[in-house]
Amino acid sequence: MKSKMDAILQGVSTVAIAGHQRPDGDCVGSCMGMYLYLKENYPTIQADVYLEGAEDVFSHIPNLDQAKSVWQEDRIYDLLLLFDVSSVDRIGVAGKALETAKHSFCVDHHITNSGIAKENHVVPQASSTCEVLYELLDEEKITKGIAGALYTGIIHDTGVFQHSCTGTRTMEIAGKLMNTGIDFTKIIQDSFYTKTYAQNQIMGRTIMESIMLLHGKCIVGYVKQKDMKFYGVTGKDLGGIVSQLRNTKGVEVAIFLYETGVQEYKVSMRSSGTVNVAKIASYFGGGGHVLAAGCTMQGSVYDVINSLTYDIEKQLQECENAD
Repeated sequence: MKSKMDAILQGVSTVAIAGHQRPDGDCVGSCMGMYLYLKENYPTIQADVYLEGAEDVFSHIPNLDQAKSVWQEDRIYDLLLLFDVSSVDRIGVAGKALETAKHSFCVDHHITNSGIAKENHVVPQASSTCEVLYELLDEEKITKGIAGALYTGIIHDTGVFQHSCTGTRTMEIAGKLMNTGIDFTKIIQDSFYTKTYAQNQIMGRTIMESIMLLHGKCIVGYVKQKDMKFYGVTGKDLGGIVSQLRNTKGVEVAIFLYETGVQEYKVSMRSSGTVNVAKIASYFGGGGHVLAAGCTMQGSVYDVINSLTYDIEKQLQECENAD
């Protein structure tokens, strides 16, 4: 029986694959997993994958060096495949293809995705886009290289199977990917846990200078551009800080923000389950999941914190009143 993705590819000669800006593990894994699937099973299809600045920790994925970071203005593709992107403004360099491609298909797991392509396959209950993509592919065509890419995305979005988005099917799929012979221990260690000295320094400083609010139910950490320059880090080096903040005992919501411009901050939030952070992020033009979401906000660091904690406190009070 032909898989869903194989049906989508019927009669297609050119394909553009793209994810969101500042691609994380799930975005890189799903985009590269699809790219490798095409390269290995559809050699006659001309495929290009667009990823803006994929981190070096994902270098174990084959052909990552073939990813393009600049849009080819003269290209018109038969099909645009979007992965792990829930809004048009987050597509990045391949955004123009949404208008020019003859057909577009979006694969995602974000609950905030309202359907940005001509055809969409969104599964909010899935752990990751890589999990959703696996279900769309022909299992017999998934090689070791493809499996490594998909496994990478799953471990990054589940926090190595610790987050509540991890389900029975997630573990079943992970097991099948492991059976292809991937070095899953090395993938986990090198792409998820290993940090540079500078990354550990900035994380330590952020935790040390964090503040507790709402009677200890909310913790906030932030980094200014001058601090990032001092430690020689960029936004890519700040992954994991918000999750570490969330590990603080008694905390319901962790907020981490870093300065991206004059009075502009990139916000990441993590919830223990009481607060729906996706709802808050969506209000400020962002998105994500119930337990993990983000957005970009304007104003001073105190303005941003006050706006976020206002909505967090409101949800906490509603929960208390319901009890």
